[in-house]
Amino acid sequence: MVRVIGSFLVLGLFTGPLAMAQQTTSLPPSGAASPVRAYALRLRPGEDLRQQLLAFSQIHSIEAGAIMTCVGSLTDVTLRLANQEGPTQYHGHFEIVSLVGTLSATGGSHLHLSVSDSTGRTVGGHLLDGCRIYTTAEIVLSELPALVFTSETDSTFGYKELTVRPVAPKSAPARKGRSTSKKP
Repeated sequence: MVRVIGSFLVLGLFTGPLAMAQQTTSLPPSGAASPVRAYALRLRPGEDLRQQLLAFSQIHSIEAGAIMTCVGSLTDVTLRLANQEGPTQYHGHFEIVSLVGTLSATGGSHLHLSVSDSTGRTVGGHLLDGCRIYTTAEIVLSELPALVFTSETDSTFGYKELTVRPVAPKSAPARKGRSTSKKP
Protein backbone atom coordinates (compact mmCIF):
# COMPACT_ATOMS: atom_id res chain seq x y z
CA MET A 1 0.00 0.00 0.00
CA VAL A 2 1.32 3.43 -0.95
CA ARG A 3 -0.36 6.61 0.26
CA VAL A 4 0.43 10.27 0.06
CA ILE A 5 -0.45 12.20 3.22
CA GLY A 6 0.30 15.89 2.84
CA SER A 7 3.77 15.88 1.34
CA PHE A 8 4.71 12.52 2.88
CA LEU A 9 4.87 9.31 0.86
CA VAL A 10 3.86 6.48 3.19
CA LEU A 11 4.56 2.83 2.40
CA GLY A 12 2.57 0.34 4.41
CA LEU A 13 1.99 -3.37 4.63
CA PHE A 14 -1.07 -3.32 6.86
CA THR A 15 -4.67 -2.76 5.95
CA GLY A 16 -7.79 -2.69 8.02
CA PRO A 17 -8.96 -0.60 11.00
CA LEU A 18 -5.58 -0.46 12.80
CA ALA A 19 -3.77 0.74 9.69
CA MET A 20 -6.49 3.30 8.98
CA ALA A 21 -6.29 4.61 12.57
CA GLN A 22 -2.52 5.02 12.25
CA GLN A 23 -2.87 6.93 8.99
CA THR A 24 -5.21 9.58 10.39
CA THR A 25 -2.63 11.16 12.70
CA SER A 26 -2.38 14.91 12.52
CA LEU A 27 0.47 15.76 10.17
CA PRO A 28 1.30 19.25 9.00
CA PRO A 29 -0.01 19.93 5.49
CA SER A 30 3.57 20.48 4.33
CA GLY A 31 6.98 20.31 5.91
CA ALA A 32 9.54 23.08 5.93
CA ALA A 33 12.29 22.47 3.39
CA SER A 34 15.87 23.64 3.39
CA PRO A 35 19.15 22.74 1.76
CA VAL A 36 21.58 21.01 4.13
CA ARG A 37 25.13 21.96 5.07
CA ALA A 38 27.08 19.33 7.01
CA TYR A 39 29.84 19.82 9.57
CA ALA A 40 32.17 17.18 11.00
CA LEU A 41 33.97 17.76 14.27
CA ARG A 42 35.83 15.91 16.96
CA LEU A 43 35.72 16.82 20.63
CA ARG A 44 38.71 16.11 22.86
CA PRO A 45 39.15 14.51 26.30
CA GLY A 46 37.74 16.58 29.15
CA GLU A 47 35.50 18.78 27.01
CA ASP A 48 31.81 19.11 27.90
CA LEU A 49 29.66 17.60 25.14
CA ARG A 50 26.66 19.94 25.42
CA GLN A 51 28.67 23.11 26.00
CA GLN A 52 30.84 22.39 22.96
CA LEU A 53 27.82 21.73 20.72
CA LEU A 54 26.15 24.96 21.82
CA ALA A 55 29.41 26.91 21.38
CA PHE A 56 29.81 25.43 17.88
CA SER A 57 26.29 26.53 16.96
CA GLN A 58 27.03 30.05 18.26
CA ILE A 59 30.37 30.35 16.43
CA HIS A 60 28.83 29.18 13.14
CA SER A 61 25.51 31.06 13.67
CA ILE A 62 23.51 27.86 13.24
CA GLU A 63 19.85 28.76 13.71
CA ALA A 64 18.50 25.35 12.68
CA GLY A 65 20.67 22.26 13.06
CA ALA A 66 20.33 18.55 13.71
CA ILE A 67 22.70 15.90 14.96
CA MET A 68 23.29 13.37 12.18
CA THR A 69 25.56 10.99 14.10
CA CYS A 70 27.86 10.81 17.09
CA VAL A 71 30.14 8.14 18.47
CA GLY A 72 32.57 8.43 21.33
CA SER A 73 32.99 7.94 25.03
CA LEU A 74 32.31 9.80 28.27
CA THR A 75 33.53 9.61 31.86
CA ASP A 76 30.78 11.69 33.41
CA VAL A 77 27.18 11.70 32.22
CA THR A 78 24.49 14.14 33.32
CA LEU A 79 20.96 13.57 32.00
CA ARG A 80 17.44 14.65 32.82
CA LEU A 81 15.56 11.38 32.74
CA ALA A 82 11.96 11.04 31.57
CA ASN A 83 9.43 12.78 33.80
CA GLN A 84 12.10 13.96 36.25
CA GLU A 85 12.71 17.58 37.23
CA GLY A 86 16.38 17.43 38.16
CA PRO A 87 19.56 15.91 36.76
CA THR A 88 20.82 12.36 37.26
CA GLN A 89 24.60 11.87 37.22
CA TYR A 90 26.65 8.81 36.35
CA HIS A 91 30.42 8.36 36.76
CA GLY A 92 32.58 5.73 35.06
CA HIS A 93 33.29 4.89 31.44
CA PHE A 94 30.47 5.05 28.92
CA GLU A 95 30.09 4.57 25.18
CA ILE A 96 27.90 7.07 23.34
CA VAL A 97 25.38 4.90 21.52
CA SER A 98 23.12 7.71 20.36
CA LEU A 99 22.98 11.50 20.29
CA VAL A 100 19.98 12.98 18.51
CA GLY A 101 18.09 16.23 18.44
CA THR A 102 17.87 19.79 17.26
CA LEU A 103 20.49 22.47 17.74
CA SER A 104 20.12 26.24 17.49
CA ALA A 105 22.10 29.30 18.47
CA THR A 106 18.71 31.04 18.93
CA GLY A 107 17.38 28.75 21.64
CA GLY A 108 15.79 25.85 19.76
CA SER A 109 18.17 23.17 21.03
CA HIS A 110 16.71 19.87 22.28
CA LEU A 111 19.22 17.03 22.55
CA HIS A 112 18.88 13.44 23.80
CA LEU A 113 21.80 11.19 24.67
CA SER A 114 22.00 7.42 25.22
CA VAL A 115 25.08 5.80 26.72
CA SER A 116 26.02 2.26 27.69
CA ASP A 117 28.35 1.05 30.44
CA SER A 118 30.83 -1.85 30.40
CA THR A 119 28.02 -4.37 30.97
CA GLY A 120 25.90 -3.01 28.11
CA ARG A 121 23.39 -1.35 30.45
CA THR A 122 22.02 1.59 28.52
CA VAL A 123 20.43 4.77 29.83
CA GLY A 124 19.24 7.86 28.02
CA GLY A 125 17.57 11.20 28.50
CA HIS A 126 17.92 14.94 27.91
CA LEU A 127 21.57 15.95 27.45
CA LEU A 128 22.68 18.37 30.18
CA ASP A 129 25.96 20.11 30.96
CA GLY A 130 28.39 17.81 32.74
CA CYS A 131 28.95 15.11 30.11
CA ARG A 132 32.74 14.92 29.90
CA ILE A 133 34.52 13.40 26.91
CA TYR A 134 36.71 10.41 27.80
CA THR A 135 38.65 9.69 24.59
CA THR A 136 36.68 11.33 21.77
CA ALA A 137 33.31 12.43 20.46
CA GLU A 138 33.11 12.27 16.67
CA ILE A 139 30.11 14.27 15.52
CA VAL A 140 28.49 15.02 12.20
CA LEU A 141 25.81 17.67 12.36
CA SER A 142 23.68 19.33 9.74
CA GLU A 143 22.62 22.92 9.33
CA LEU A 144 19.35 23.86 7.63
CA PRO A 145 20.19 27.43 6.54
CA ALA A 146 16.70 28.28 5.23
CA LEU A 147 15.10 27.62 8.64
CA VAL A 148 15.12 28.97 12.20
CA PHE A 149 14.41 26.78 15.25
CA THR A 150 13.03 28.31 18.42
CA SER A 151 11.29 26.91 21.49
CA GLU A 152 7.84 28.18 22.37
CA THR A 153 5.41 27.09 25.04
CA ASP A 154 2.87 24.58 23.69
CA SER A 155 -0.48 24.97 25.44
CA THR A 156 -1.15 21.20 25.34
CA PHE A 157 1.21 20.41 28.25
CA GLY A 158 2.85 23.76 28.98
CA TYR A 159 6.32 22.66 27.85
CA LYS A 160 8.54 24.60 25.47
CA GLU A 161 8.51 22.76 22.15
CA LEU A 162 10.17 23.19 18.78
CA THR A 163 8.88 25.88 16.44
CA VAL A 164 10.15 25.82 12.86
CA ARG A 165 10.07 28.96 10.76
CA PRO A 166 11.58 29.95 7.43
CA VAL A 167 14.40 32.48 7.56
CA ALA A 168 12.98 35.97 7.17
CA PRO A 169 13.70 37.29 3.68
CA LYS A 170 16.30 40.01 3.61
CA SER A 171 15.06 43.21 2.04
CA ALA A 172 17.16 44.54 -0.80
CA PRO A 173 19.22 47.58 0.17
CA ALA A 174 18.12 50.88 -1.37
CA ARG A 175 20.29 51.85 -4.30
CA LYS A 176 22.08 55.15 -4.13
CA GLY A 177 24.13 56.94 -6.71
CA ARG A 178 24.23 56.28 -10.42
CA SER A 179 21.47 54.58 -12.29
CA THR A 180 22.42 51.33 -13.96
CA SER A 181 20.11 51.90 -16.89
CA LYS A 182 21.75 52.83 -20.16
CA LYS A 183 20.54 55.86 -22.08
CA PRO A 184 20.20 55.59 -25.89
